[in-house]
Amino acid sequence: MKLGIIIETKELEKAWNAMRFAVTAKKQGHDVKVFLMGEGVEIENLTHERFDVAAQVLAFNEMEGEILACGSCLKSRNMGGTEVCPINTMIDCIEMVEWADKIVTF
Repeated sequence: MKLGIIIETKELEKAWNAMRFAVTAKKQGHDVKVFLMGEGVEIENLTHERFDVAAQVLAFNEMEGEILACGSCLKSRNMGGTEVCPINTMIDCIEMVEWADKIVTF
């Protein structure tokens, strides 16, 4: 199944669960894309002793999971894209939604 995941939060436990969902789906053989928007674009650097979001982002990336980050959301935070979370647009989000069999939002 093709799963699209939209993450709009940087709340530690929610972002951690969203990325754990993405990692688990990849492990189960699903095609998975993640689109970060709003404060979700900040998750790549979120670390916590219990909810290590950055570790889940890294694990997803190592499994060749695709992460897209909203360029406008990055710009509004004076952030740029990274190798793991490159800059994308709402058109890319729409294309992910069209590509996916199911969309999950956190």
